[in-house]
Amino acid sequence: MRFRYLGNSGFKISEIIFGNWLTHASQVENDVATASVHAALDAGITTFDTADAYANTKAEKVLGDALRGQRRQSLEIFTKVYWPTGPRGHNDTGLSRKHIMESIDGSLSRLGTDYVDLYQAHRFDNETPLEETMQAFADVVRAGKALYIGVSEWNAQQLRAGHALAKELGFQLISNQPQYSMLWRVIESEVIPASRELGISQIVWSPVAQGVLTGKYKPGAEPPAGSRATDEKGGAGAIEKFLTDDVLTAVQRLQPIADEAGLTLAQLAVAWVLQNPGVAGAIVGASRPEQVASNAKAAGVTLDPEVLARIDEVILPVAETDPSLTVSPATRVA
Repeated sequence: MRFRYLGNSGFKISEIIFGNWLTHASQVENDVATASVHAALDAGITTFDTADAYANTKAEKVLGDALRGQRRQSLEIFTKVYWPTGPRGHNDTGLSRKHIMESIDGSLSRLGTDYVDLYQAHRFDNETPLEETMQAFADVVRAGKALYIGVSEWNAQQLRAGHALAKELGFQLISNQPQYSMLWRVIESEVIPASRELGISQIVWSPVAQGVLTGKYKPGAEPPAGSRATDEKGGAGAIEKFLTDDVLTAVQRLQPIADEAGLTLAQLAVAWVLQNPGVAGAIVGASRPEQVASNAKAAGVTLDPEVLARIDEVILPVAETDPSLTVSPATRVA
């Protein structure tokens, strides 16, 4: 496993991060989830990402239980706040001071820890003054409940405004967590340049495009039984934008490139996002422990410029690059 600095800080994370969106307390049983976390630890992964909204707070509890007994100082635990939780009352969502201060305490309790290493705004809150949000985060840091602050899916303008306020309030905004893969490149033209200027790293989610870049979905064929595309709990909606024949045909053309590199398609996809100098880590999920071990093998892989050029030749014509697609809800969803 390789380790990278997160943003303009002295804080290091494993470049492969284990995430439990759509899996823990949802798609897989708790014993399988625990086995997957232990497989991540065995592979050298020390960084774990979750959110209070995953499985309506249950995913945090599963992760906390799975990490119980591990040396806390040897782990980096991330969680997030924004989306509705609990009974979805009028203050159970967003980035108000009330929701942030109550949510961090709930997350710490479920995770079984006194602090999280990174506390992230899961989206930008268009209904709360940014000053209120950033002051609340500053107070969370000063209380020792979070060491660093990050965001998720903020656009370049929002990152600049948030970074300026964080600096004024005396804490560091060090990361952004966007969707990023060979097929979803909307952060490349605006978010990554702004982030590099500000000293903000990307912690990217869905580097294998919800499983599409594993090659298991074939053009003109029904999705495999039990795959994310058939999951009615949320996976199907997240993946459908990639399930076109043009995209799936292009993905199949990546197979010879992966073979020549000695990688699986999934490993090639994860290694690809890690080549971007703005990316500090790639979040991988798993419904089985063996998937974790396989994805972790992308750590430390360097793809030659010729390989990167071949990938672009195949995939760029079907990739999404529109920066306007980095969006947060206009109003809170309760």
